[in-house]
Amino acid sequence: MKRSIDTADLVLYRWLGAGAAFDAEYADGLSNHLPMALVALHRLGADATRLQAFAAAYAQRLRPAPPAQSWGAGDAWPPRLGERAAWPAYRDLFSTWLHHEDAGAVLRAVLPRLAHGCAGAAFHGLIRSACAVQALHHRELADALAYWACCWTDAGADAVPEPGAAAHEPDPAAVLRQLPLPRRPPAGRLIVRRMAAVQAQHGFAATAAGLQVGEDTLERLARGAAELYAASGNFTVLHMLTSAHAMRVLLPFFDEPLLAVRAYWHAYAAAWAASGARDRGAAPLRPWTEILACALASDDEHVIKLVDSCREQEQAYGGDVWRRAASRVLAGG
Repeated sequence: MKRSIDTADLVLYRWLGAGAAFDAEYADGLSNHLPMALVALHRLGADATRLQAFAAAYAQRLRPAPPAQSWGAGDAWPPRLGERAAWPAYRDLFSTWLHHEDAGAVLRAVLPRLAHGCAGAAFHGLIRSACAVQALHHRELADALAYWACCWTDAGADAVPEPGAAAHEPDPAAVLRQLPLPRRPPAGRLIVRRMAAVQAQHGFAATAAGLQVGEDTLERLARGAAELYAASGNFTVLHMLTSAHAMRVLLPFFDEPLLAVRAYWHAYAAAWAASGARDRGAAPLRPWTEILACALASDDEHVIKLVDSCREQEQAYGGDVWRRAASRVLAGG
């Protein structure tokens, strides 16, 4: 039976529509989290008042969207992948596309190519697109896919294994331990730049290609990220955790899901290598009622998104690692 629309739904949809007035980034390369955080808050049970208060406060940091641009009729869409200035044109392309075809058809057409660039903007194109799919909001989905396209960054998924190291290892942790790493942790404020630095290491992509991707690989990656976050509270690992959730949401729209997971794995491996995460011991384990209450009251978009992802992943996969990871984010990392 279809759920009735309540005032919280209306506030969410009003702000997702109004969010089109804002740029996809702000403050020199930071991703606009407004739509992602609102969808997560709504799914966690925020009422209309809370959604309105969060959105109004968060919007203060954002900048206006750039002027609209038209996508050339009949022009192929992949050639401008990774071109940051192309966001307005990609918005027009995906908005028009979604007007003429249903969302499932559009996603099946574009996600295989986009997945090879899911490392871009620290996975935020992927995460924002998954949130838009869950919200069933076409305008936001067009903007999210446009962001993924314009921040597209090749994760090296087309690399072949090193000679004598064909893809035969099913354990992601074993492959991660083999990755060539720089002598010093990569510097830089933006996660994606640090990811690019480790990917530039000789043999990095080819070693990562040694993973044998199977039906359980995405769950292994998700659990690995949750375990590492629960132990470290590392900010880069937080994005590995939330992106694995996003990948699970979008996987049904891939005709060849294992190829999509393979592409995601290469970005995941780069994030792991760039994270510099260290075991800091377990944080005090909190009950879900307390975790949810803290997340609903938080003004930190990353806390909100991580708690939402952990709860969703626990429902999908089971186990207590998700509550341990959510407890860590409430402990301040």
